[in-house]
Amino acid sequence: MEKYLPRIVDKVLQNKLEYMGAVLIEGCKWCGKSTTAKQFAKSYIEFQDPDKKMQYDKTNQTKPSLFLEGEKPRLFDEWQMYPVLWDSIRMDIDHTGLKGQYILTGSARPQEDSVMHTGTGRITKLLMRPMSLYESLESTGSVSLNDIINGNDISGISELDFDGLINAMIRGGWPESLNIDGDNKYKISKDYVQSLLNEEIKTVDGTIRNTSKMRAVLKSISRNISTNVSKSTILESVKREFASEVSRPTLDDYLNTLEKLYILEYIPATNLNLRSKTPLRVSPKLELVDPSLVIATLNLKREDLINDLNFTGFIFENMCMRDLKIYADAIDARLSYYRDKNNFEVDCILETADGKWGAIEIKLGAGEIPDAVSNLTKFKENVDTDKYKEPSFLMVLTGADYSYKRDDGIYVVSIGTLKD
Repeated sequence: MEKYLPRIVDKVLQNKLEYMGAVLIEGCKWCGKSTTAKQFAKSYIEFQDPDKKMQYDKTNQTKPSLFLEGEKPRLFDEWQMYPVLWDSIRMDIDHTGLKGQYILTGSARPQEDSVMHTGTGRITKLLMRPMSLYESLESTGSVSLNDIINGNDISGISELDFDGLINAMIRGGWPESLNIDGDNKYKISKDYVQSLLNEEIKTVDGTIRNTSKMRAVLKSISRNISTNVSKSTILESVKREFASEVSRPTLDDYLNTLEKLYILEYIPATNLNLRSKTPLRVSPKLELVDPSLVIATLNLKREDLINDLNFTGFIFENMCMRDLKIYADAIDARLSYYRDKNNFEVDCILETADGKWGAIEIKLGAGEIPDAVSNLTKFKENVDTDKYKEPSFLMVLTGADYSYKRDDGIYVVSIGTLKD
């Protein structure tokens, strides 16, 4: 049996089970939801089991509460296949008042009209993503994001060289890839994209969508990864590929579908104003849930990444944002980005629940650190301290080797040393 590698969400899930009747773990397919949930469950049902589909269909139609019978906590894997289960669980928790009774996992959001009541006060949600570098044992974890937020000194040396970073981006954070030898580990993301385009976009809600046009949309997002690309730009890109119009409602449906499948994520623009009167951009940045999907969608090879370090820098930013989102979720922090109409930008703004905040620039190489420091310094000098606290930290997150706190207080952190 393959050894379970602990996930950062483990402690979050454990805590939620202590104060809530049920926990719903959401996230894209193959990110490890079921494996993690089984570490906490004492019984489970896998609704995607074809041998039991007729039995499950019958139970769903006649008495769905029978699904609840079993040792607790009880896991329902891919629960969205039988959405009525939601109300059965909600009612059971209402009647018993017990905590930690059920775990649900889902890799797609059910249709809005299929769940009759909210789970407020009974069912809490938890978002899971592919593995961070710390979870895949590629980051040493010698530097804690929490320590940085609190202004502590840090030090660390990454064990990930440039080739290692490239490998991590191509392979992605898919847990199963860690159990595969040789170059086959890099094929999982390509299979994922094929499954997404040929199956998932249709089964998510039963709507037939044009696979080729969805691929074109995914390509456009990938080419513009880690930017606030407009819908107009995506539409133009699809039009060039097909020499035909794609309507805005169709594009909206495609983007919503990718979001429902937890593939597409939006990084919101911050509402933090500087002393400058320049208006802020308000459109979100687009990220895919894992950098390997960008590479697989565009069919990029290792040499393509090495020969175009500018674009590789955007893919690196996508990987860093994946990890930052995982670490931020664990400490109850939220991410956004800053950009004004003059294109002055900071890659990431992190805000904690207790009001602390910081600014992060993401740079692939050590040679880019001085410019990133200069940008962060300019940003800090222009924060309107009459309206906002000064930032608790400024950080350059990089693919370079060393992590340290500079004399001016700015952190330089290698992604290969970071953890929550």
